[in-house]
Amino acid sequence: MGVYIVRPALRAQLTLDRLLVTCQQEFGAGERAADTVTTHYGAIDGLTARIGKGELQIDLRMNPKVAPDVAAETIRRYNRFLETLTGYTAKERAKKAQKAAKAPSAG
Repeated sequence: MGVYIVRPALRAQLTLDRLLVTCQQEFGAGERAADTVTTHYGAIDGLTARIGKGELQIDLRMNPKVAPDVAAETIRRYNRFLETLTGYTAKERAKKAQKAAKAPSAG
């Protein structure tokens, strides 16, 4: 599961309805369940998104056997999807992930 921190200014706006609308805009479809939104598109066999406390939690299944152009378009749309919801660009998300990986774990 991927966990993405949401920019503090956007946390109050992160709702299941907004998640569903963003899925529909980027991937052309989306279905809402009790506390998740699911979709599929291109190289994405399945995407399930949940809202955590100040974060977006994504379960993602990819199909590695798609054509390169389909894979590239899927990645572009997925990055736009994450940027819209988290407020962070792909580069900023990568820096945050690296920083989190280097931080000593509590325990």
